[in-house]
Amino acid sequence: MASVIIPPVLSSPRDDAIQLHRAFKGFGCDTTTVINILAHRDATQRAYLKQEYKTMYHEEVSKRLSSELSGNTKKSVLLWMHDPATRDATIIRQALGGEGVVDLKAATEVICSRTPSQILQFKNIYFATFGVYLEHDIGFQASGDHKNLLLAYVGTPRYEGLEVDRATVEYDAKALFKAGEKRLGTDEKTFIQIFSGRSSAHLAAVSAAYHSMYGSSLEKAVKKETSGYFEHALLTILRCAEHPGMYFAKVLHKAMKGLGTDDSTLLRVIVSRAEIDLQFIKAEYRKKYGKTLSDAVHSETSGNYRAFLLALLGPNH
Repeated sequence: MASVIIPPVLSSPRDDAIQLHRAFKGFGCDTTTVINILAHRDATQRAYLKQEYKTMYHEEVSKRLSSELSGNTKKSVLLWMHDPATRDATIIRQALGGEGVVDLKAATEVICSRTPSQILQFKNIYFATFGVYLEHDIGFQASGDHKNLLLAYVGTPRYEGLEVDRATVEYDAKALFKAGEKRLGTDEKTFIQIFSGRSSAHLAAVSAAYHSMYGSSLEKAVKKETSGYFEHALLTILRCAEHPGMYFAKVLHKAMKGLGTDDSTLLRVIVSRAEIDLQFIKAEYRKKYGKTLSDAVHSETSGNYRAFLLALLGPNH
């Protein structure tokens, strides 16, 4: 179920465009107005606003935002202006070295936490926007088992329903035990085949079956048998199959833990989950860490950047 973002005022795209243009005029930018408008508009409303702004002022609103804002405020607002599939394609392209810096962890997180239909959408947009196939960039930047898993994951159509076949579940649990904990060394191909080819509901059932059959968790087996980006990809797939809200609550907690804040992860997760499951992530965060996600973000950020993320997070209940 998607988080619902309710506009504080019922204004038309034209009204929004006029207000934004006013906020850009004069000395400096009225960032508070920009945030108050944009953070409370859903993907459809933002698309109409972009269209209206271009018609009225003959420039892209994102281009103007890019020149008016700076730092993490600029990064998060520009990401938010995309529709979800274009946003994912953009994040992955940047993470695969589109701007010179490679962040395989971010690319893996986005790819391995999305549904098959979301993957299909951002793959098409990736090619249409950047003129190169996603598989090409994965092949160029990733390597070994990690590369093979990502390529299989973006290339395999998977069932998205909740039904599972008990016999296949047990078969897969046995196959994973044989491929990992039962033998010396690891049969990575079996892990890749099952983790990339099965539905989320099926994988969650395999995880439960594995535990009841062998008395230890599949997650522990993955940690013991694999490492590096390959391990990260397998764990992301497994954790998102079992409980995506919990997975992202942990990712956000890690981004804010200790000295300094991992802002690229913080803004990427909040912005990209805001219209998907942010309310579930907030609930899991509070349950696990005993404080609200908004309070955590408030203490780790400042200024307009803080104001924008808190506006996306919504009320603290």
